[in-house]
Amino acid sequence: MRRRVVITGVGCVTPMGTQVEKIWQGLLNGESGVGPTTLFDASNFPTTISAEVRDWDITDEGEDAKRWQHTGRHSRFAAGAAKKAVIDAGLLDAKFDPTRLGVYLGSGEGQQNFGRFTRMMIGALDGDDQLDMAQFTRVGLDELDPLDELEQEPNMPAGHVASMFNAQGPNANCLTACAASSQAVGEAVELIRRNDADVMISGGTHSMIHPFGVTGFNLLTALSTSNDEPTRASRPFDRNRDGFVLGEGASMVILEELEHAKKRGAQIYGEVVGYGSTADAFRITDTHPEGRGAISCMKMALADAELNTDQIDYINAHGTSTSVNDKVETLAIKETFGEQAYKIPVSSTKSMMGHLIAAAGVTELIVSLMAIRDNTLPPTINYETPDPDCDLDYVPNEARPKTCRAALSNSFGFGGQNITLIVSELAG
Repeated sequence: MRRRVVITGVGCVTPMGTQVEKIWQGLLNGESGVGPTTLFDASNFPTTISAEVRDWDITDEGEDAKRWQHTGRHSRFAAGAAKKAVIDAGLLDAKFDPTRLGVYLGSGEGQQNFGRFTRMMIGALDGDDQLDMAQFTRVGLDELDPLDELEQEPNMPAGHVASMFNAQGPNANCLTACAASSQAVGEAVELIRRNDADVMISGGTHSMIHPFGVTGFNLLTALSTSNDEPTRASRPFDRNRDGFVLGEGASMVILEELEHAKKRGAQIYGEVVGYGSTADAFRITDTHPEGRGAISCMKMALADAELNTDQIDYINAHGTSTSVNDKVETLAIKETFGEQAYKIPVSSTKSMMGHLIAAAGVTELIVSLMAIRDNTLPPTINYETPDPDCDLDYVPNEARPKTCRAALSNSFGFGGQNITLIVSELAG
């Protein structure tokens, strides 16, 4: 008999706040975490807006600032969200075998120290503005801190989280772009199912609101340039959408084998019942126009959950607010669910929170859990002009009461990765 996996704790550090209940209420109220970029001078970029984490510091979680002074922004986000989730699950002082506690995250590359790198480059230029590699090396050895170099590695947040909680079990990191944290959760579920762990701290963290990140996405024409109205810039499924809003942050869930959770009297938010993972095997930057990877991914998750299409009450869409993504995801949902697709409410909370990249999927999974708990669906804000290619029920602009027993959450990433997770209320 397959071991069942439940979620017993959640924690977030996001542009909408750092308390799950506050974030949830903000989403239900249609609030937005998008504003002018302040982390660097973006005035000369095509996009000058983003969804930043504001008014939060790692010391807010009772952590010593000195311990984290050489860590990247993404590592601090991960530590904060993980600590919140561990406390929420009642695990901070719990006694159990540390080799049965693991960490599986979705994290991107660390944030570079641009000031030091610039000084290295300038210091190594010769009279003809050519790079003198010998001088570059000498300056680099003076300018760079070895701990800063380590923080570029995407697995560092998982290492930090493991050391915080003495998690001696499996430890891994997914680097699959916007699908990373959802894939991390799915793979962590599989570790528990096959009895390699009893508890997993899983989720994602990312911060790309820096010059290199914004430059790259602007060159890909993926970001919204609706700078004059930041809170209205992200408009998934709307005909006038013009790209996503770059966000940052971290979210974590505590995944636990059901009997283990029951034995210690843990709260249970819901059960992870379905996981699908596929690749488009198409272009690196474009989703397959017929949505073949997304379709097979959703079908795989439904089969894993042993659910029929009429048993899904809500879909939290990847819904980035880019022209092609929203169109293809709509097509994929219709191909997967048939006529039932028009009866299932679909919404994108990226309309309010922006796109948290590697942290997006798990954040939206937590939103799906809240929808099940409260039987209320979050809206897609800024939905004003219908698009004939996007003709589903997108819960426009206002939250909606609805009985919700099972929810499906999609995450699709650059490179063609597709992940679908299904969570449900605990039954039986």
